[in-house]
Amino acid sequence: MEKIAGKETALELKKELQRVTEALMVDDDDDLEITDYAIQTLCALKELKLKQSDFDQGFMKLKNLEFQEPPQEFRCPISGILMKDPVVAASGQTFEELSIRKWLNEGNTKCPQTHQLLPHTLLIPNYSIKNMIINWCKATSRGDAPRTSPTRADELGANVSREHQMELLERLSSSSLPDQMAAVKELRLLTARLPSARSLFGEINGATSLLLSPLLVERCYSDAALYEDVVATILNISTDHSCKMKILEGRSTSAVSFLSEALRSKKSETRGHAAAALSALSTVDSNKGVIGELGAVKPLIKLLEEGHPLASIDAASAILNLCTLIENRERALSQGVVRVVIDKIEGGVLMNEMVEILERMCGHERAVEEMEERDMVSRLLSIVRDDVGERSKEKCVAIVYSMCYSDPRKLEQVPYAREALFGLTKTGTSRAKRKATALLQRLNRLTNSTHDFWVGLSK
Repeated sequence: MEKIAGKETALELKKELQRVTEALMVDDDDDLEITDYAIQTLCALKELKLKQSDFDQGFMKLKNLEFQEPPQEFRCPISGILMKDPVVAASGQTFEELSIRKWLNEGNTKCPQTHQLLPHTLLIPNYSIKNMIINWCKATSRGDAPRTSPTRADELGANVSREHQMELLERLSSSSLPDQMAAVKELRLLTARLPSARSLFGEINGATSLLLSPLLVERCYSDAALYEDVVATILNISTDHSCKMKILEGRSTSAVSFLSEALRSKKSETRGHAAAALSALSTVDSNKGVIGELGAVKPLIKLLEEGHPLASIDAASAILNLCTLIENRERALSQGVVRVVIDKIEGGVLMNEMVEILERMCGHERAVEEMEERDMVSRLLSIVRDDVGERSKEKCVAIVYSMCYSDPRKLEQVPYAREALFGLTKTGTSRAKRKATALLQRLNRLTNSTHDFWVGLSK
């Protein structure tokens, strides 16, 4: 409206200037007075034009800001849109929470940006990026800025004091349930958001013991919300390398026993957090034996069998980590891991992880027998022919190699065995090529000896 009014005023001034100029050309008596009036009219028109120019420039600047594209780092790598709830995945990459959760719920186990295997599915809010996005939206007058939701962690700033964290830990021993619940809730929040809070947890002597005090643990079993908060806090601190080393320091068993029990919780979120925590803890070699000894393998396999997308990913990751130890492989075999894994493969679920677990097991005679009963040579060679990742193909042929190298007659029962193996010798990884070539040589040798046998009989 202001711009339209300005145009109308300019038109009136132009008409007045034209009238005055015509009068100046005709009237000689008052030409000085008319000239002054003409100059005043011209100055007014010039001032109006300058204001109109400033208005146009400001308007265009505003329009440019309004339609300005957000910087790349503010956009979700999955959806490409401006993030409102940015979170950090285990790979260190930031995504919009809804997008990465959908990605994980679909059974994906690798980072969609780096393609590395995610060791756990914990997502940590990225408040730093969120604040930058909010400030950018304010500067550009965008209406789709993320909503701010001040939390206790925000009030404390980027770091948390040792004194405050000590105070929270001491409150865990309180006889008051509401006080305990509030302290755990705040610890969960702080350790989820602040790396300094996770580091401090590892530095404070006895912090884990306070978090798993007998009274608090007993109350967890009768309060689902408290149970989830305690397990989630353990998960948060398990992502810190120094904490990961100290949680089970001195072969402490309380954390593992608590997490193993949490794998059987009625609440799926609690089971998932427990599996993710065990997955993180089992990346440390010294922890693997303790975790296996304290009975975590059986509930992890059960959780994998249940099939909840996020929990299955973390359970599979934990099983893979634990089964680098022979004794844990024995435990997994006795708890039916081969049957569960084959069921998942036949259902096309978490193929990369399931094939990798099967490869870990194929050195055991009992595992090979179970695989033969389920005709896995044929199934694995079928996978090799499908459009799956090169690593999965490599692991499939490695399993077939373990099962058939000493008895290549098993391969003769699969009509497409030669085709599948020959394809790998051309396009597989270097390891896959070696395994496939060795199997083809064994198969050809068997065929030739059989042929020679029948030729000899015919003579």
